[in-house]
Amino acid sequence: MPSEHTVPPERTPSFHLDALAADRDEGAAPPGDDPMALLITMLDLQAELPGIRRMREWGNQVLAAGPGERALDVGSGTGSEVVDLAARVGTEGEAVGVEPNPAMLAVARERAAAAGIRCRFVAGDAYRLPFDDDTFDAVRCERVYQHLDDPAAATAEIARVLRPGGRALLIDSDWQTAILHPGDTEVIARMTAAMLAATPNARAGRLLRGQLLAAGFEFDDMGSEAVIWDPVAVRPMFGQLGGSALATGVITEAEFEDLVTRIDAGIASGDHHLSVTMFAVLAHLPAR
Repeated sequence: MPSEHTVPPERTPSFHLDALAADRDEGAAPPGDDPMALLITMLDLQAELPGIRRMREWGNQVLAAGPGERALDVGSGTGSEVVDLAARVGTEGEAVGVEPNPAMLAVARERAAAAGIRCRFVAGDAYRLPFDDDTFDAVRCERVYQHLDDPAAATAEIARVLRPGGRALLIDSDWQTAILHPGDTEVIARMTAAMLAATPNARAGRLLRGQLLAAGFEFDDMGSEAVIWDPVAVRPMFGQLGGSALATGVITEAEFEDLVTRIDAGIASGDHHLSVTMFAVLAHLPAR
């Protein structure tokens, strides 16, 4: 592992979540809305999904950040999980979030300050964590790996900043498990295949355990949750996926319009379903 005096090689981070805002469906938000504001709204909506909440509660329990510890959230987004870590480590510990998106950093800092929470947010990405070796007792990273084209490098960085015996919790989706209803199954299959091909690490969830073991971690526990999306969150997500498939010629305009009609009718009648399975893996570094 590199020492604190070693600068990792330059990388081009591939946090493709920002494309969600850039390619948004016009039906999901009024024209002229700030794309980043839409992204933040979607993240807030997702955070309220029961499946996400259960996955996070389980993860917090097994990661077990405690009083006086130093804890890090990689890809901290709006900062909600850093705030939770801050409550767990207390005033004698430290909770830190690292995030490559300046707008997200601003939101996280503003929300934490408004809540009177003592924590810290710094700019950085999963390939180049701006911390010395052996800095943290616990690291969590949620729904970042799916956006990375070199997850092994990110795992090595997490290992570098963890002290011997430190714990890591990785949480991510496996988009090959996605289910969308209603709609023409053949059209949905083409959309899903295109989304899998366009996402750098779409099957991230199933790979987390192996990547941690390959980086020298020892396995502790694993959990999963089928996250079911409610109508408010379904529509913009579907619009983004369908709009991208239309723009790249994967589906025709007629197929897209038919799918939109079916999804909207399903939402109106209650006959709708969008889910994806998330996996979480807890592991620790062996003592030296």
